[in-house]
Amino acid sequence: MRIGLGEHFTLKKLFIFVLPSIIMMVFTSIYSVVDGLFVSNFAGEEAVAAINLIYPLFMVFGSIGFMIGAGGSALVSKTLGEGDKEKANKYFSMLVYITAGIGIVIAVAGQLVVEPVARLLGAESGKVFEYCVLYGRILLGTQPCFIIQNIFQSFFVTAEKPRLGLIATASAGVLNIILDAIFVAGCGWGLLGAAVATAVSQIYGAIFPLVYFFSKNDSLLRLTKTKFYGKAFLKACTNGSSEFFSNVSSAVVVILYNFQIQAILGDELGKSGVAAYGSIMYVAMIFFAMFMGYAVGSAPLMGYNYGARNRAEMKNLFKKSVIIMAVAGLAMFGVSEGLAYPFMKMFGYSEQVFEMALRGFRIYSVVFLTVGINMYGSALFTSLNNGLVSALISFLRSVAFQVTAVMVLPIFIGLDGVWSAAIVAEILSLIVTGAFVIAYHKKYGYYGKELPVSVEST
Repeated sequence: MRIGLGEHFTLKKLFIFVLPSIIMMVFTSIYSVVDGLFVSNFAGEEAVAAINLIYPLFMVFGSIGFMIGAGGSALVSKTLGEGDKEKANKYFSMLVYITAGIGIVIAVAGQLVVEPVARLLGAESGKVFEYCVLYGRILLGTQPCFIIQNIFQSFFVTAEKPRLGLIATASAGVLNIILDAIFVAGCGWGLLGAAVATAVSQIYGAIFPLVYFFSKNDSLLRLTKTKFYGKAFLKACTNGSSEFFSNVSSAVVVILYNFQIQAILGDELGKSGVAAYGSIMYVAMIFFAMFMGYAVGSAPLMGYNYGARNRAEMKNLFKKSVIIMAVAGLAMFGVSEGLAYPFMKMFGYSEQVFEMALRGFRIYSVVFLTVGINMYGSALFTSLNNGLVSALISFLRSVAFQVTAVMVLPIFIGLDGVWSAAIVAEILSLIVTGAFVIAYHKKYGYYGKELPVSVEST
């Protein structure tokens, strides 16, 4: 059943529409989670620590795809809502081509900086450094594919093909799992096998949507001849700046967490602490992906109705979304607390690392109560083409609050302060997000009494 962007959404229809995006984001996060599981069980703690140390580099580069995808889909869906399908397709095509070009530049330039970056991130010498460089060089080579795959996660939804997007991402995720089992567990290639498995699945994940959108299809979008639209590109980047800053700042925060853990525990025990933090984040990424999937899946709906000036439906979508995020947060917190033991046990760490990870995860999981609403708040303003507010929410949440918390709390409560930093950051972010939602509701009309419509120009 194909559901159009302009339809009225009941709770059931909204869930059906966004479910593919949720599953799609979960499978995207599986790349690193599966690598972590196989490497931790078959290659050892040094290899896991290496992945955790170098992975922020890919988070930064991958964020370019999320930025252009989220911001571009907001622009394209708004243009579709205004009834200009031809211009929407030209915008779409331009954004994809530019993203591919940026990915190629990153792949080439990244090879030149991978060694100094590995040292900068804490892998100074020895096996961990060698693993970082090996893993980094292989995955930097496929960064164009990874970035292209990320941009299409949003555009599949805008094209009214969320299920096809799910098939593309899920099949890439399954391929990654199969290849990890063959290369890491079966062939005993260790970290090398994990890197090759991820690289191959990223290549597949980029080819699938490119072939579809270059071919004649029945979706709203198709890759075609276009030109450079400077204002549109700038608008897309501005709209998606929150997604960019969120991912970049997350990478910075991961680096800071790793440094803080090593500073608190010392050099030898610090490696175990970094491995424990990695396992916490592997599981947390799955939960975060569900929230992000909903935000990505619902954003084109709000953007389309904003362009069509349908405030009644905007109110409907906003109300249902806030309720869904609140209930989901409560459910995820309950699940994470109840299953903390098996979640951490599956990584196969030593008893010392396991105990550290278990305590850390049980503290950290409190963030699930509020993080969904904060993610939706940022995505809401992206869909409304207000990239400035969206970016500000994201910056405060992911950088200002979290960096301050992770620097200050360990002074008073040691390692528990590292696990608690995100909780403090999300509570403060909830206050800020709520303030912006209240401040702008009259302008956009997503709740409250009807007011004269004021839609910003592209």
